Amino acid sequence: MSIQPIRFFGDPVLTTPALQVVDFDKELRTLVADLTETMLEAPGAGLAAPQIGVGLRVFVWDVDDALGHLINPTLDLSSEMQEGEEGCLSFPALSYETPRAFRAVAKGFNMYGEPITVEGTELLARCLQHETDHLDGIVFIDRLSKEDRKLAMKEIRESEWFNAAQSSGETPSIKVSPHDIFGRGL
Repeated sequence: MSIQPIRFFGDPVLTTPALQVVDFDKELRTLVADLTETMLEAPGAGLAAPQIGVGLRVFVWDVDDALGHLINPTLDLSSEMQEGEEGCLSFPALSYETPRAFRAVAKGFNMYGEPITVEGTELLARCLQHETDHLDGIVFIDRLSKEDRKLAMKEIRESEWFNAAQSSGETPSIKVSPHDIFGRGL
């Protein structure tokens, strides 16, 4: 187990759909442990494998003192919506009101390949949706209104982490999301 560097917005791994996990082996269990340790150190409510540069459909969460992980998730979302402040470890110090479904049922597998179902409302539902979005190459600012996304992009360009990347020659590319998802659930 080791703490991994978190990738920031602009890294192509964050906008690339992740691959299905096919091997439920020791390497996968190490990935889950690394994700958990990195998320707790950050600290965050969730962390997806692409956020540490691994393009696999795996994420972990820590909501209401409950740690969990899910592999190859699918979501069933309620039609009832919630608004709430949302941030992301890949966007340091950035948070915006983000629309999400109030209730989510996620089905997938644990690290041993056993099927599991996770049901949540409010914060857990938000987390399940946010982390599954990461696995689909969608970042939370893609879910914002056009006006809020414009404000978020301005904040990103003025941020210390973005400017540090620019000065080190690792200029994150900023482009409009290729996903037509505003106003829709998954």
